[in-house]
Amino acid sequence: MTTTADLLAQALYKIGCRQAFGMPGGEVLRLLKALEEAGITFHLAKHETAAGFMAEGVHHVTGAPGILLATLGPGLTNAINAVANAWQDRVPLIVLTGCVDPVDQATYTHQVFDHVRLMENVTKGSFTLIDGAVEVIVEKALRLATEGRPGPVHIDVPISLAGKEQDPGPKFRPPQIAETAPSGEVLDKARRALMAAQRPIIMAGMEVLHQGAEEALSDFAHAQGIPVVTTYKAKGVIDERDPLALGGGGLSPRADELLLPLFESSDCLLLVGYDPIEMRHGWKHVWDPDKQSVIELTTAAHYHGVHQATLSIEGSISLALSALGEDMPLRDHWPDGEIAMAKEQLAAAFPKDEDWGPAAIVDEVRGAFPEDGIATVDSGAHRILLSQLWPCYFSRSLLQSTGLCTMGCALPFAIGAKLAATDRPVVAFTGDAGLEMVLGELATLRDLGLPVVIVVFVDASLSLIELKQRREGDANSGVDFGHTDFPALAQAMGGHGIGVSDRASLRAALEDAFTKAHFTLIAAEIPKRSYDGRF
Repeated sequence: MTTTADLLAQALYKIGCRQAFGMPGGEVLRLLKALEEAGITFHLAKHETAAGFMAEGVHHVTGAPGILLATLGPGLTNAINAVANAWQDRVPLIVLTGCVDPVDQATYTHQVFDHVRLMENVTKGSFTLIDGAVEVIVEKALRLATEGRPGPVHIDVPISLAGKEQDPGPKFRPPQIAETAPSGEVLDKARRALMAAQRPIIMAGMEVLHQGAEEALSDFAHAQGIPVVTTYKAKGVIDERDPLALGGGGLSPRADELLLPLFESSDCLLLVGYDPIEMRHGWKHVWDPDKQSVIELTTAAHYHGVHQATLSIEGSISLALSALGEDMPLRDHWPDGEIAMAKEQLAAAFPKDEDWGPAAIVDEVRGAFPEDGIATVDSGAHRILLSQLWPCYFSRSLLQSTGLCTMGCALPFAIGAKLAATDRPVVAFTGDAGLEMVLGELATLRDLGLPVVIVVFVDASLSLIELKQRREGDANSGVDFGHTDFPALAQAMGGHGIGVSDRASLRAALEDAFTKAHFTLIAAEIPKRSYDGRF
């Protein structure tokens, strides 16, 4: 017998899904069973939001959509933060929930509300399965999640329908889409603008990741000798040790002081898969298409209004880069050495040689961390500084929330990434407040037996908000909290915990942590206001 839940689970397996996360309730038990029977392992989290971030961590390693399973009512409302993050960070997250049958909704109200209406504003689509059209709706939902600009979709499964036998009908097949290279007048104009440029520059964003266009971008930049700035999410699409790589930008005023003048003085800007949802307000209207050539290579049209482009080429970024650079000779650009100078100035603006503090912590971990490792970082002051200090050698090696910028994501990102990449080391950077949001997931780490290393910046303050508070001249309020004994907490949760307050002790802790078979939490004590003037 093939049930509704079976058809859904089998379709998810066919598009590459092998892991699912969540917290089940009675209304989704048939779905849970179907996932396991289809070959998709379910992992119990302690909260649905964390489960959604774990699913995203898997996605960044495997490329397959993530799966979040939640029960009706409070299960779904708990998940909203992770779903909204997937929507703003363009992550194909499949959110599966159970719902009360329509006939019962007429007279039964316990835990009942309209799931679809709730989800419509934070998903690409919200669907309720209908008897007789299960495969049609599932195919619509999965295509919507993965095609074009990816994002989350929600599938609601009525309780009585989940276990109902279905006529399988035509087998679900993931679509094979043929991509075509751009041609015509817009491409010709873009090529002429690039050929005439003396100071071209590339801004690369998250759509490069979505399309797997990293190699095409790196090849194009080298063939044309064009420098590359990335958003934080896109760090590593070009090896940041490369002379053409200017690192990530987006949230650091100090980095902006050096990067924005390059864009303002450029005569040809190439926006490659760039989505300004990642950027702070300072990047709004930086360039002027009336005075500069602004060539946009994008998955689909933008309607954000943050910037405009002179020319826009939609579709395959890899094919567009190939067509744009075809038979175009390598030329010297930026004749006054501005790019090498900017790279030196950026390194000087974010020094790592302090005796102790957040930069020293990042420096020590990077030095001890293998090149093929995966790092995750939570939102807060430490993320902005780390995103400028941490060099990425390949893409998806520093996972973070950049559209929604939500706290509490680093630890569950690391759990998902480690499950999907068991042979690669994973380190999670988090502030003490961010970790306290998701402390229960330390138990998830214990239960899964994952040797993730957690580095906590401990200053007992919401440092970024406290810093903004002082800049506004406001009194200190609502940003300080008590001091948690994180090493003792790690021990209680089945891991290893250690406190450090200097480079030598951190170095020794890291050397030990990367040899352990279970998780290690390193609580790095730093003074309050350690981030003042740092980014």
